[in-house]
Amino acid sequence: MRIYNNNELEGEFGVAGNWANFVKIELPYKMRIAWDLTKSVDNLWCHKKIAEPLKAVFEDLFKTLGYDRIVELGIDLYGGCYSYRMMRGSTKTWSRHSWAIAIDLDPARNRLRTRAPFAQFSKPEYQTLHTIFQKHGFLNYGKTKGFDWMHFEYAKK
Repeated sequence: MRIYNNNELEGEFGVAGNWANFVKIELPYKMRIAWDLTKSVDNLWCHKKIAEPLKAVFEDLFKTLGYDRIVELGIDLYGGCYSYRMMRGSTKTWSRHSWAIAIDLDPARNRLRTRAPFAQFSKPEYQTLHTIFQKHGFLNYGKTKGFDWMHFEYAKK
């Protein structure tokens, strides 16, 4: 698997931000909004091509870890999936979130430039998280690029 390059995205997923390509998936457990822990979601919008694999990720996490462990690890801290915007620091390249093919989890402890061993998701207790995401076709930027550990993106097979 590899991350889609910028030239492949429109061909594979259509125009960035096109709502005709998005679907709502139900989550098997509530996720707390990372920037407002008093609020939660039980569904999210994503690209229709990743809906089944993404739903399978959360079902596997729930079955494997259980809700209490998910909360303990902060895997339930939802940082976003769809966001129509440019990539951080760019004025020309759309973020993968503009296609809703990536999801961010626990952003406060896995900041964009935080590297291992300081990023929470770089720690050994998160290996199950990485294994499950990869099993369903997602790569983690922390593992592949060394930064942005919050970011899990659907990958090209």
